[in-house]
Amino acid sequence: MLPETPRRPLRRALRACAVLLLAAAATLVPGAAATAAPAQAAASGWNDYSCKPSARHPRPVVLVHGTFGNSVDNWLGLAPYLVKRGYCVFSLDYGQLPGVPLFHGLGPVAKSAEQLDAYVDRVLAATGAAEADLVGHSQGGMMPRYYLKFLGGADKVNALVGIAPSNHGTTLLGLTELLPYFPGVGHLLNEKTPALADQVVGSPFMTRLNEGGDTVPGVRYTVIATRYDQVVTPHRSQFLDGPDVTNVLIQDRCLLDVSEHVAIGLTDRIAFHEVANALDPDRATTVDCLSAVS
Repeated sequence: MLPETPRRPLRRALRACAVLLLAAAATLVPGAAATAAPAQAAASGWNDYSCKPSARHPRPVVLVHGTFGNSVDNWLGLAPYLVKRGYCVFSLDYGQLPGVPLFHGLGPVAKSAEQLDAYVDRVLAATGAAEADLVGHSQGGMMPRYYLKFLGGADKVNALVGIAPSNHGTTLLGLTELLPYFPGVGHLLNEKTPALADQVVGSPFMTRLNEGGDTVPGVRYTVIATRYDQVVTPHRSQFLDGPDVTNVLIQDRCLLDVSEHVAIGLTDRIAFHEVANALDPDRATTVDCLSAVS
């Protein structure tokens, strides 16, 4: 354990105050709630396959959860936020392992991308839209890049928004930082869990995904990162290079925002505002600390 220094208590106190201010305006999300069910999503207005995109928001939004996440718990904050703003919103489960309920995003990332491919087709068929927009957290912000690059997804997707995405990998040590948020899954965090091995820096999967460039033509990319990310580090490894890329450090919008890897995807309304701007750049509005209460 690192020794306390005079700066550490002050920094912790400042972060705690900022968290309280931001949380007061945020949609509170229970971590990995065992009682979550798809019916919750439908009752909250997303995963409604009768939803038809409007002229203002002509593309459905597909939400892609992160490692250990699922289609409900990961999106109890962002999905209603987008539904309230008039979007048709959908979310999928992917990367399931046999005998592991609720906690997903653990299977081989390339196979998960195939599941995303099939799901986007289902959403487009239901809504009648020609293209979808994708928003993903953590692995869910990185995995769709495989779909876009290798599975023909670029023809069906207008934009990809990654929140704290593992675009260039992380370390297994970094992934252990997820454990406090998902009690009881420690036994799954090892090199034999395919998605974790795929996300390690320098893995064969990461090498293939990023060789030849980070992006593909025809898709707009946005990355939303936090400097306090303790899982995908350094945080700038999340950023992409290429045309039609916007990289956002959330502290450049609000210095008081102390969200780390999990909170930026679950409760951070400043990040949510940035997502909305990325989905509708022609109507983008200012993002700052006041976005936490809007």
